[in-house]
Amino acid sequence: MPTRRYDDSPGFGSLYARTVKATLRKAEYEPDIDGLTLELPRAAVDQDHLAAYREVTGFSAGPALPVTYPHVLAFPLHLDLMSDPSFPYKPMGIVHLSNTITQLKPLPMHAELAINVHSSPERPHPKGTVFDILSSVSVDDEVVWTDSTTLLSRSTGTPSAHADLLPDLALEPTAVWDLHGNLGRRYAAASGDRNPIHLFKLTAQAFGFPRQIAHGMWAKAAALASVQRAGGLPDAYTVRVDFRKPLLLPSQVNFGQLRKGAAVDFALYNKDRSLPHLIGQLQPR
Repeated sequence: MPTRRYDDSPGFGSLYARTVKATLRKAEYEPDIDGLTLELPRAAVDQDHLAAYREVTGFSAGPALPVTYPHVLAFPLHLDLMSDPSFPYKPMGIVHLSNTITQLKPLPMHAELAINVHSSPERPHPKGTVFDILSSVSVDDEVVWTDSTTLLSRSTGTPSAHADLLPDLALEPTAVWDLHGNLGRRYAAASGDRNPIHLFKLTAQAFGFPRQIAHGMWAKAAALASVQRAGGLPDAYTVRVDFRKPLLLPSQVNFGQLRKGAAVDFALYNKDRSLPHLIGQLQPR
């Protein structure tokens, strides 16, 4: 399996140019989605960037990184992977279905991190083909954090294929969130994810949405920040979320959480609680 190593994180300007080019190209190769590994052996955390991320997601200050923050550090490698000529799908238009993060121990905010990214083999889905982008973070040669981002490339699906979903939750609201129309732009500035569907009404309409939508990983981060404020988070745990209905901006949404010992179920619903935007489960390790 070929490996591409970086001395520094690739710049977003060139990555987005490559992403657009990859979306427009005509594939003339055999798919080889699990054939490339990307490595960033030395990633230092920019403390101003971390502070901006905490501010937009709601995580409080502390000696350890927010559990979702390494996903932001790995995201440039995700883009580089999906815009590589060996990648068999058009990057723009891919749907984010779910995200699973495992933290084996807290990540010190001043640690030097080693990031590894590759993709899983494809598998059939009722709406097309799914695959995972798999990321890991090591500190002093010890893997302390992993991330599985499950993505869907829409096409003629396989009706008999299994769609892996968390069970629906019926949680009483514990908070009401008023989300402003600029939330997508604020999170884009902190995360680097400037997908047009998150930025402005007009750019979202170009992709079939009535107006801009919130980032799924913002919703996961904000949910976990709320769980942290309500009762804390374990040092070691796995937390999965499924992204359901797009969260249009601006909007008012209901957040609910239910603790079961050290485990937590949580969910984000629309204003009248008729549609879930996010379903999540946290399990301590």
